[in-house]
Amino acid sequence: MNYSSMGGRALPRALALLAVLAMLGALLYGWNDFNRFSRAPLNVTRPGDSIDIARGSSFRDIVEDLRRHGLSTANPLYWRLLAGQMQVAGKLHAGEYALEQGITPRQLLANMAAGKVLQHDFTIVDGWTFAELRQALARADKLRHDSAGLDDAQIMQRIGAGGVAAEGQFLPETYAYVKGDSDLDLLKRAHAAMVRTLDALWPGRDSNLPLATPYDALILASIVEKETGRADERARIAGVFVRRLRDHMLLQTDPSVIYGMGSSYTGNIHKNDLTTDTPYNTYTRPGLPPTPIALPGKPALLAALHPAAGTALYFVARGDGGHVFSDTLEEHNRNVDCYQRKHCR
Repeated sequence: MNYSSMGGRALPRALALLAVLAMLGALLYGWNDFNRFSRAPLNVTRPGDSIDIARGSSFRDIVEDLRRHGLSTANPLYWRLLAGQMQVAGKLHAGEYALEQGITPRQLLANMAAGKVLQHDFTIVDGWTFAELRQALARADKLRHDSAGLDDAQIMQRIGAGGVAAEGQFLPETYAYVKGDSDLDLLKRAHAAMVRTLDALWPGRDSNLPLATPYDALILASIVEKETGRADERARIAGVFVRRLRDHMLLQTDPSVIYGMGSSYTGNIHKNDLTTDTPYNTYTRPGLPPTPIALPGKPALLAALHPAAGTALYFVARGDGGHVFSDTLEEHNRNVDCYQRKHCR
């Protein structure tokens, strides 16, 4: 028996076996390391952070962007393997994506494949004027400011409502948008929401209201909106104005006078302001003002269309957010003395 011959054949086999075992070990390590990568949180250090994937970005561009922002130090091959495993390579959408703390590579790729782009909220506040709405839009982050340089009439034309006065035409609500959306698109949605709301509420209005059109209701609602922020008073105040309209009395509402004063209003209203005629001075002109004076919310619209019954024709602010109502001018004057001039008797 030739032992040297056997030993010579056994050594290459042993080396080959060791090589196979080493390869299997490397593959096992690599597989485990890949799985750890896919499940491990990305390096998100700031709450509310995001990443913006530009249009036309290749998968390699996306991975390089993640590495450049310090979110991942993993081998780019792992990202490609994960995308292949998830069958999302070539299916990732451009846009801005939220990077919540704890998000994993697998979750991020799933969001990108589903196009779950980050949404931002913009809230139109009840009682804002259109000028205040425009100022807030100009400050809104990640929104395209296409309305800059346009006057109010041009904006209304651009959103498909040409010839309509802008004031009061946008429903106060919270609207979601994504990075790159236009402020004109948001305004178009808010205007459509107001039109839908008025169209839905107008047919169910109380009978015998001194309001000829939904636009009249919009104007009255804007006055109610500016007169009170209290839910329990809106319908009562609307009732006062409805009775004054029926009785052909002047509305005598200060917020409308202030609106007509424009930039000359500095925070206080004087007796001279009440006698200086403008289209919005309801102390000198009968009926409703020519347009709304603010953006009324749905509760104010409901109050204008369903005013509270009663006999009060006057009200005065108490100074605590509420109002005191009265039926007669004599009683009203006493309330003014008490709550405005602090001469209670």
